[in-house]
Amino acid sequence: MVFKRLLGVGGPTVETVLEGGAVLPGGTLRGEVRLAGGSSAYDIDRVTLELVARVEAEHEEGESEGYVSFARYEVGGGFRLGEEDSYRVPFEVTLPWETPVNQLHGEPLGIHLGVRTEVDVAGAKDKGDFDPFAVRPLPVQEAVLEAFGQLGFGFRSADLELGHINGSGQQLPFYQEIELIPAPAYADRLNEIEVTFLAHPGGTEIVLEADGRGGSGVDDALNRHSVGHDEVAHTDWNTVVAGWVDQLASRYSGYGHGHDHGHGHGSGSGSGMSTGAMVAAGAAGLAVGVVGGMVAAEVVDEVGDFFEGDEEEEEEG
Repeated sequence: MVFKRLLGVGGPTVETVLEGGAVLPGGTLRGEVRLAGGSSAYDIDRVTLELVARVEAEHEEGESEGYVSFARYEVGGGFRLGEEDSYRVPFEVTLPWETPVNQLHGEPLGIHLGVRTEVDVAGAKDKGDFDPFAVRPLPVQEAVLEAFGQLGFGFRSADLELGHINGSGQQLPFYQEIELIPAPAYADRLNEIEVTFLAHPGGTEIVLEADGRGGSGVDDALNRHSVGHDEVAHTDWNTVVAGWVDQLASRYSGYGHGHDHGHGHGSGSGSGMSTGAMVAAGAAGLAVGVVGGMVAAEVVDEVGDFFEGDEEEEEEG
């Protein structure tokens, strides 16, 4: 919640206030944009909200990070803001189903999501304030992560990767990876497991990628699973997830030939939060814790140009 003066000294100011609490993917983000008049009257043509995420991109020169837009909403406009006048634009916008999760049981995961407010005033577009918002997992996502925790896996890190997972129903130009430290029973074969959720109105596509221990001679193994939202309450998730992991781990027991990659990149680093700090009260589960014209990393010719203007946005945030 930051006031931003538009058009310099004497111009109007804009402030966006978000309703408190974490939102679900596919859920409703509520708030209001507050405008205060300056030293003269202005015509406000359009008020637009843009959802942005801090995303990593791999390219020939190495790796870059920047903010990527993944949704835009026109929430108001077509009014005159008088001198020293005030105007409020309430809004309710629906988040994309694939919106990344950046909070679990109140613990932040290190994923940066924000709302950027843009005001078309006096014939020019002017950026307003930049406000972070929190997204908690859907019940099926939380159930899967809790099962990993019950099986002894730990949280390593989480990030957003620019690109598209081959063969998936992915809609956004990036995907989230939650990197898990293997449970002791798998530590001799697996270095880590990366979990990606691709939610949609009917359920969630779950992509699991296993990074095997060095010397196995096997490339990263990849499995995909589809789960309906209505399956959460009557599923033994510990058994289901254990079966998924066994399928991945079995590929590293015979030192077989390489497998095709679905989406490959390096392992995360760092120990992350302790398991005890990442569980819900009374539970032993794990608490791991645009569509801006781009569709996949392959269509980004110059990553530096794609992320142009990030320093300015960071200053606003």
